[in-house]
Amino acid sequence: SAPPGRSHFEFLPHNGCNHKKCEPFGRTEVIDNTLNPDFVRKYILDYFFEEKQNLRFDVYDIDSKSPDLGKHDFLGQVHCTLGEIVGSPASRLEKPLGGIPGKKCGTIILSAEELGNCRDYATMQFCANKLDKKDFFGKSDPFMVFYRSNEDGTFTICHKTEVVKSTLNPVWQPFSIPVRALCNGDYESHDFIGEFTTSYKELCRGQSQLNVYEVVNAKKKIKKKRYINSGTVSLRSEIRSTSLHYMNPYQMNAYAMALKAVGEIIQDYDSDKMFPALGFGAKLPPDGRVSHEFPLNGNVENPYCNGMEGILEAYHQSLKTVQLYGPTNFAPVVNHVARYAAAVQDGSQYFVLLIITDGVISDMAQTKEAIVNAAKLPMSIIIVGVGQAEFDAMVELDGDDIRISSRGKLAERDIVQFVPFRDYMDRTGNHVLSMARLAKDVLAEIPDQLISYMKSKTIKPNPVPPAYSPSDDPQTNPV
Repeated sequence: SAPPGRSHFEFLPHNGCNHKKCEPFGRTEVIDNTLNPDFVRKYILDYFFEEKQNLRFDVYDIDSKSPDLGKHDFLGQVHCTLGEIVGSPASRLEKPLGGIPGKKCGTIILSAEELGNCRDYATMQFCANKLDKKDFFGKSDPFMVFYRSNEDGTFTICHKTEVVKSTLNPVWQPFSIPVRALCNGDYESHDFIGEFTTSYKELCRGQSQLNVYEVVNAKKKIKKKRYINSGTVSLRSEIRSTSLHYMNPYQMNAYAMALKAVGEIIQDYDSDKMFPALGFGAKLPPDGRVSHEFPLNGNVENPYCNGMEGILEAYHQSLKTVQLYGPTNFAPVVNHVARYAAAVQDGSQYFVLLIITDGVISDMAQTKEAIVNAAKLPMSIIIVGVGQAEFDAMVELDGDDIRISSRGKLAERDIVQFVPFRDYMDRTGNHVLSMARLAKDVLAEIPDQLISYMKSKTIKPNPVPPAYSPSDDPQTNPV
């Protein structure tokens, strides 16, 4: 609770935080005109039982759009440790705000919860029909607030939609939310229309009559005998636990970002910019057979795509026609490229296979054997890991520490380079921080791998072309 106004809460955790100095970690959203704000934004921290992790929380009353907190009213602060929050009953700590001598500043409630390993996201959209009219001169300005049930029987806010002005039949924008946030109020200045309950399992049934919910106002139901409901809310779109392949209409997914970022680097070393693009791990139409070596453009006779844009277009079209399906086998694709490389061993061509993966692999032994066999051919393999999974298997295939082997046979050369794409992304996961560093790390081992192949086959470089002479060109003005 805090004095009235636009309460804004700044979150300042820092492991070495003392009462004089802290490093800002983040800020919540602003909640208008309430003494009891319930903030939606959550923060993820690494918790170490054996360490004292000091935190500070500051609360401000926001009076303008300026990001400078010095231009806003300070409402109070509290110091605590992360251990205090975790160790409180139900990991819920309530403390008085201080920082303003001689003034009661209200209280703050801090909650912590251990996150599950599920990394899926749910994307959904809701609409409502025939809601109650709440505004005297208009209709209603409805919005939805989502709460998830806690183990102690309480509820925690996990999402709030935008407000749709002046309507009794609102259609809210689609939104995505981590499944672990969805499954594991602020009534002071708003008129309560009603509520309903559901579960993630029910929502997964998709858009149907099963996901049309009566919005019920319990107080109204008691007072009015003929009361049925205050309208209905319907799931408007199919809810999906989005994989890394999920096609968001507003931004590229992780695979597309990695493909574009890395592909634009390595395509400069190809003369005609025509690339065969293959998928693995999907059921193909029309009979649903599982394939680990299929052309993204659907053309078995000609799997080539024109540049990175052609590959991206083929990838997006493929997602609409195939059904992603396990297991995930790498060996067929490695062997596919190896067959091309085996046909041209005179040093005139060198092949680079780019594999983009979430790190799951079902045929580790077969893939090792394929790589060992490919190590004597003019080819290299770049593996880019997307997502937040552990990439231990990919690091093993990289073979920087221990040369890869199969059936007691060591690979003649190290031909695999692995990079985790997340190391080059910003916190949002939407932008590559340093294309130069990514380019350097992706291509770091390719030159040595190429040279090692040429040396193993005693292939010497072609003669150096004649040196360029300005006299070969027509006379021009110096620039």
